Amino acid sequence: MSEIPAVASDLLTVDEVAWLRRALLEWGGPARCGDELAFGMGFEGGQDLLDQCGRLRAALGNDIPIAPVDWARVLLATEIVFVSDLAGSGYEWSTTTGFSDESSIRILRAIQLKLARVVRPYFGKRPSL
Repeated sequence: MSEIPAVASDLLTVDEVAWLRRALLEWGGPARCGDELAFGMGFEGGQDLLDQCGRLRAALGNDIPIAPVDWARVLLATEIVFVSDLAGSGYEWSTTTGFSDESSIRILRAIQLKLARVVRPYFGKRPSL
């Protein structure tokens, strides 16, 4: 698989990057992720999810190149944390992030469209090296 890293500023707007960074932060707060779900998202387990979310938040914030496998992990982790009430923030999303569901779905759809070519190798697959 092509693993050419890309910086956030080449792919996304400042607002989209801020939204992703806030979404990843939810895993350390109200979201509840077991090892099995974390593994399915491409992490080694729940603790690795938390550790990698910190690393990926920093990479997004500092415009450090991110490998396509990590872009796939970012996208999948944010999709789940936003929507799932069982594992993510779900119903509490707007309360804990300050982003409305309506604005969040628009931002997420824009991000999905922009990242499609980068994460395409991982469609239907576990994002792992």
